[in-house]
Amino acid sequence: MATVQKPMSSSDSDPRYANIDEKKRKRMLSNRESARRSRMKKQKLLEDLVNEVSALQKNNTQICEKIKFTTQRFVRMEASNSVLRAQVIELTESLQSLKSMLHMVEDVSGYDVDIPEIPDPLMKPWQLPCATQPICSTFDG
Repeated sequence: MATVQKPMSSSDSDPRYANIDEKKRKRMLSNRESARRSRMKKQKLLEDLVNEVSALQKNNTQICEKIKFTTQRFVRMEASNSVLRAQVIELTESLQSLKSMLHMVEDVSGYDVDIPEIPDPLMKPWQLPCATQPICSTFDG
């Protein structure tokens, strides 16, 4: 049985090349270690990004729920405001009617009736009048 021998290269026998081969081996090991660190760093970065995506999706879901809740509340408030605006109009018309009745009572009875001015709440809704005196429902005449 004949053994196949590897042909001797000049680097195997020459001590100058032995030092180069050792440098090459060390460089290869260093490169492998560097590549391993690079892969680990890339894997860590990927994991961090996946975690960040998950946290942002959770945050986005919470914000969407808050928007949905706030929108529903807004719609309810708008409906309530519409009812209140209609009531303001009705009450204003009632007050105008009462004011005209007071003018008639004043004209017919001859008594001087203190008739307050009724501001239009629709012109300046932020300045709704506050009653300083209670309104009496009975008339002594």
